[in-house]
Amino acid sequence: MSDKLTIAVIGAGGKMGMRVSNNLVKTDHTVYYSENSPAGQERVTATGRTLTDTDAAVADADVVVLAVPDLALAAVSAAVIPQMKSGSIMLTLDPAAAYAGLLATREDVIQGVTHPCHPSVFLERHTPEEYADTFGGIAAPQDAIAAIESDDPAKKEILEAVVRIIFAPVIDVHWVTVKQLAQLEPTLVETVACMVGALLAEALEETVNTMGVPREAARSILLGHTQVALANTLKGSNPFSDACLIAMDYGRESIIKEDWKKIFRDDELDKNLARMLHLDEITR
Repeated sequence: MSDKLTIAVIGAGGKMGMRVSNNLVKTDHTVYYSENSPAGQERVTATGRTLTDTDAAVADADVVVLAVPDLALAAVSAAVIPQMKSGSIMLTLDPAAAYAGLLATREDVIQGVTHPCHPSVFLERHTPEEYADTFGGIAAPQDAIAAIESDDPAKKEILEAVVRIIFAPVIDVHWVTVKQLAQLEPTLVETVACMVGALLAEALEETVNTMGVPREAARSILLGHTQVALANTLKGSNPFSDACLIAMDYGRESIIKEDWKKIFRDDELDKNLARMLHLDEITR
């Protein structure tokens, strides 16, 4: 997209705020940076970027990026949205608050949500910078997920342009609904994938501390076999041996609950997000 945009980043001194700002500053777009916390303000000014009061930052913005924690989104969106111009886009970086209906709304302001996929475990990397960029947004290419509550193709084009900038370098932007984005994150990637990663780390500690295996030996075989397990299951690279399949069945019987797939139900998604957002329940 060649048109010059005006973009406001609210929470520009936080973790995600700094990440997206580091990419936005490289563009020709007009970008305003707003941050309330003193520590965050120091981080922004240390980069040489200028801080702007929130009301002034959002007044003429085509896109307002709310780079603030989930628990602050309700209050921040309520403060920001009255100041936004008609037809602008309010963009959040996580679907939880949007799905739960916690964001302030206005008929003439469009709601958008996005989240990075992070560089794939199967990504072909070529440079030290790409290898070091495990999170994405610096050197390693990644995909992104986005949702927009508008049928206007021009607004979708604007949002995609911003998503490609803040998470750059981006390969593909995948479009879903807000609910589908919530089903992906947290259910698929946090409830399942991140939990499995934590379980692997816990299993490594048990192997070392309880069974007495040397740490480097345990770590080496775990990392290598994790790569093989993912390649075999998600890419179909090689079949598991018959003995491995028996051990996998034992692991499933010993570790996984029979009803574990309930986490993909709508009521369980609501329960999970209510816990994450510190709510008694999700009501829409």
